[in-house]
Amino acid sequence: MTQYALIMLAAGIGIPVLAALNARLGQFLGAPGAACVVLFAVAFLTALAFYGLVGPKTLMQAASAPKHLLLAGFLVAFYVLSITHVAPHFGVGNAVFFVLLGQLISAAAIDHFGLFGAQVSPLTAMRMLGISVMACGVWITQIAA
Repeated sequence: MTQYALIMLAAGIGIPVLAALNARLGQFLGAPGAACVVLFAVAFLTALAFYGLVGPKTLMQAASAPKHLLLAGFLVAFYVLSITHVAPHFGVGNAVFFVLLGQLISAAAIDHFGLFGAQVSPLTAMRMLGISVMACGVWITQIAA
């Protein structure tokens, strides 16, 4: 379990770094959309290399996957396009604050209802309190700035 926590901690660290780097690239290029195309090209090549090294050879099955599962690609593009456009105007911290708030809300709903095949973890009063404390903590970091 520790290894999973560390991987996700690293992913979490990467999200604001991604936001700051791609926002700056968008400013440098003069077009947030162009920065996103560059980002996704690099991401595609990275994922392709990873898949080639360690992935099972099942990519062809993607064509028969339920179409709603492909929505994840739209969501990652929406995140990258929105953070690249918004962060230079709103600040990386403010933008990521609202991203984190959205993640807390959607993660609680996904777990509570077991959406998309997720393990069910009911939203108890204690979990709701914990999520509220986390949201307040993130909010405090932004008002203290």
